[in-house]
Amino acid sequence: MEYTTQMDAARKGIVTPEIKTVAEKEKMDVSRLMKLVAEGKVAIPANKHHKSLNPEGVGKALRTKINVNLGVSRDCKDYDIEMQKVMSAVNMGAEAIMDLSSHGNTQPFRQKLTSECPAMIGTVPVYDSVIHYQRDLETLTAKDFIDVVRLHAEDGVDFVTIHCGITRKTIEQIKQHKRKMNIVSRGGSLVFAWMSMTGNENPFYEYYDEILDICEKHDVTISLGDACRPGCLADATDVCQIEELVRLGELTKRAWAHNVQVMVEGPGHVPMDQISANMKVQETICMGAPFYVLGPLVTDIAPGYDHITSAIGGAIAAMNGASFLCYVTPAEHLALPNVEDVKQGIIASKIAAHAADIAKGIPGARDIDDRMAEARRNLDWEAQFACAMDPETARQIRDSRKPEEDHSDTCSMCGKFCAVRSMNKALGGEKIDIL
Repeated sequence: MEYTTQMDAARKGIVTPEIKTVAEKEKMDVSRLMKLVAEGKVAIPANKHHKSLNPEGVGKALRTKINVNLGVSRDCKDYDIEMQKVMSAVNMGAEAIMDLSSHGNTQPFRQKLTSECPAMIGTVPVYDSVIHYQRDLETLTAKDFIDVVRLHAEDGVDFVTIHCGITRKTIEQIKQHKRKMNIVSRGGSLVFAWMSMTGNENPFYEYYDEILDICEKHDVTISLGDACRPGCLADATDVCQIEELVRLGELTKRAWAHNVQVMVEGPGHVPMDQISANMKVQETICMGAPFYVLGPLVTDIAPGYDHITSAIGGAIAAMNGASFLCYVTPAEHLALPNVEDVKQGIIASKIAAHAADIAKGIPGARDIDDRMAEARRNLDWEAQFACAMDPETARQIRDSRKPEEDHSDTCSMCGKFCAVRSMNKALGGEKIDIL
């Protein structure tokens, strides 16, 4: 029996190699996973042309996944460095890479990603439109934009962010509601600017059915971009954000009718006390489609540390239903991230995702924490490093600050005052030597 997409296969009862792989990874019964994929509550982004893909599932009852944004810009245009970041990110456990390149000949790099990288690959076609045609934004036509979506699908990308939730109506809303930060989505601002300059409707909304045909043909998952995501706490959960979310719910239904898988993108900058409500509203309006969030960042005043503000919000969001966290690095709001920034962003996001998986009761999520507790009780440093999320850094810190005396069972903070050492000896009937 033939099928077009993973969703189509699941609805027809066909166990694809991708569904089988994801079920094994998630320790989930195949029939349960297929039901979730058929309902749209789980997406398995897997373009038919991405031959090197090691597939992952995103959505309900699955482990929280991490996305890493990379790509060159006019000021930082070394593709070799970007590829180094990509492989570093994959080695650290990132499940997805989004190529946000905004300079140069982007197609060879995109094709290299889909031919060599095992992680899911995502793109934002509207970024590439101006670069691909080498023409000013206002000279581009609706057909030009759609043709770039087709090009990315043919190049093998697994998901595309499409900003189709803003319309001509949004222009008036932005003018009337006087947001502090207006639109901070790069793709959203480009679509807004194009509509403003040409007087035309958003081409991604107007020709949405044509985009769905492309995505169905190549099995590309649509990531419904949130052009009106809040860029500061003051704009969180406002009329512009929620009105766009309602439209994204309608577009989700239309995609599912074409057997096209969907993820819905979410905020943004959100106070901690509003995160749970944001997740529940999205789940209701978008009928349980996987929620993909940037952060959320829980304060606006920590440039240089926004991987931390993002991890705080990401943990809360994932605990309350978000399935996909877009990492944020220390360079957020400041610069293109370097290799170290990428590492810090991934680790922070992985901590948030793992903490949320434990809270959500994902089967087996806490097993490694229990192994770490046992290793610490036994003062087994090698076992502790084996359980660590970043073993290299943990080992480097310990090795650089060992106690003066050779106490292999303690560290330089407590020495013989170590509570674990004292308890082990006390419970074993041994003398506890401190001095």
